[in-house]
Amino acid sequence: MRLRVGCEFTYSAEGPVPMLMLVRPQPGPDQRIEYESRWTEPQVSVVDYVDSFGNTCWRFTAPAGAFRIRYDALVAVSGAPDEVVPDAPLVGIADVPDAMLVYTLPSRFIQSDLLVPVAWELFGATEPSWARVQAICDWVHSQVSYRTGSSDPSVTAMDVFQRRVGVCRDFALLATGLCRAMNIPARYTFGYLPDIGVEPPDIPMDFHAWFEAYVGGQWYSFDARHNVPRVGRVVVGHGRDAVDVAMATQYAATCLNGMSVWADEVEHASEAMGDADELEAASRSQRQ
Repeated sequence: MRLRVGCEFTYSAEGPVPMLMLVRPQPGPDQRIEYESRWTEPQVSVVDYVDSFGNTCWRFTAPAGAFRIRYDALVAVSGAPDEVVPDAPLVGIADVPDAMLVYTLPSRFIQSDLLVPVAWELFGATEPSWARVQAICDWVHSQVSYRTGSSDPSVTAMDVFQRRVGVCRDFALLATGLCRAMNIPARYTFGYLPDIGVEPPDIPMDFHAWFEAYVGGQWYSFDARHNVPRVGRVVVGHGRDAVDVAMATQYAATCLNGMSVWADEVEHASEAMGDADELEAASRSQRQ
């Protein structure tokens, strides 16, 4: 399956603003970037770097005044829904690989240490397998209400547990925290999610957040917000929590004037593998 994914941001600022941005999909065995392009208006130098979690980030300085940045890509992914392995066992903490231990620890927005009593009370009787992670997803999905505009970047997993309302970011924070509270390695995940095989929501498309749990010796995707296997996830980044995979970080005052996100299946291979110049021209025309 080939997907066209991308985003566009427009900002304004009174002076130059150093920025970081994380919107490019992670190249890997499960997703392959076949075409991509990036534009800024006015043109600025953008430096790519890989952070400590393996995410590809951009670093640049937005000029004073109006500024626009756009990313467009064709990504090949599996056409299969999220994998479900009900009999996959949990990995004992003594056998968790060294590099993954960080995903068992509390972090700024996921205070898993504070969730330990709650997690064991709610899920301690579940089978130590995939079923335990799924039970956590089921509980968060049923107990937290999704409400657009109900959250902000300061909301933590404990806030979500107490308020019982949030957006996809908050569902992922709480579910990740409950997993870590039970010694299950879990990492916050951020990316694009097209509306394939589901009824599209009546709100504009946005980035999506879910989480991955280390079960049966590998990472699997779980989504407490939707709580059903989905098709076409495109991972942009992994991290301890939402701070590590913030789509944009500004180091001075800026105004976000507009943002659009797209993630759509490309039905015909010839369209997906079409001339890159035509794709670039189409994207430039949309930008104007």
